[in-house]
Amino acid sequence: MRETGRVVLGMPGPWAEDNHEVADHYTTKIGGVPDWPTLDINPDMVKCRLCGERLYLVAQVYSPISSGSSKVEDRTIYVLGCPRPKCASSCDGWRTLRVQKARSESQSRARIQDGKLPDEQLTSTSSSVNDWWATGDASDEEMDLMKLSQAISEASSLVHCTKKQNEPIFSEVVPKMKPICNDSSIHVLPCFYLYEEEEKFSDRINNIHQQCSSLSIKDSPSLPADFPDEERWEAESYEYDRALGADRTYLKFKKRLEAHPEQCIRYSLGGRPLVAAKGLEEPSSCEICGAQRHYEMQLMPPLLFFLQQAADGRSPCSLGDWSWMTVIIYTCSKNCFRRSSKDKTGGDCWAVAEESTVVQWE
Repeated sequence: MRETGRVVLGMPGPWAEDNHEVADHYTTKIGGVPDWPTLDINPDMVKCRLCGERLYLVAQVYSPISSGSSKVEDRTIYVLGCPRPKCASSCDGWRTLRVQKARSESQSRARIQDGKLPDEQLTSTSSSVNDWWATGDASDEEMDLMKLSQAISEASSLVHCTKKQNEPIFSEVVPKMKPICNDSSIHVLPCFYLYEEEEKFSDRINNIHQQCSSLSIKDSPSLPADFPDEERWEAESYEYDRALGADRTYLKFKKRLEAHPEQCIRYSLGGRPLVAAKGLEEPSSCEICGAQRHYEMQLMPPLLFFLQQAADGRSPCSLGDWSWMTVIIYTCSKNCFRRSSKDKTGGDCWAVAEESTVVQWE
């Protein structure tokens, strides 16, 4: 789970051995095929609004959250884009889907009242499995294989769930051997995995930039003698750029980018976006519950650079048509969902919601 306001960076890890290799929805990656946790995805939701063609997966981010007594471990954000020439410069060529396991209110209350920790649940279920093998009589007629299978399935599920609850958003461990997508003929973006790194940005440098922003070069006070050369250069560089008429909003964006020049994703649930230009478009309200959307993450220019460098020319789209500076994702502040009409039991199901995607261009 992530602390509100904390900035976590997605840094480039290993390239996929094959761009069509399949992982799972707990995997954070760039490009490749989307690892949907459910088949109940409306095909229209993964099509471009402009050309009607299938969108490319740009980023898949495993993003569990915790809000009060509600915890959602199975939650993944999928950012899809269309790099085709006539769609590449429009926000309509982007879509963001939030896919999560939706638990019924009665089940959520039962889990809270139960008060069992995952390990306690695992121990309880594992004991029931072991009881089957300790009954002594191995006669097929006396053994309820269906109950045995169910007990084993429950134990396996709990082991998997307990492991995933303790994993970071950006996993540093990527299995080397993975299956390949059944339809390897579909076009995908180059695929690489991300690892997590917390942003570290000098408050001293930031304060100097804020002070200098209201001064001209002529009025700028001399820097103290003990001021480090590197910081002296950065402050002077900032002032020099400003003197040439550079936009201060972009300069702040540039400085934060230079502090971690390989950052592909910035993640800060409920935090503030790092904008590249003034006049940021406001996100729309949630279409399901009407609540205000809040900032969750954004894509950064190095992501596009790595994709362009790895493109092999086999894709029908030239990634050179993309010229965005940042792609900002806003999600429902209540993390709501609309239960599928196919789900009549009121139990667990997978919910899919489209969120707000705001693009800033060069």
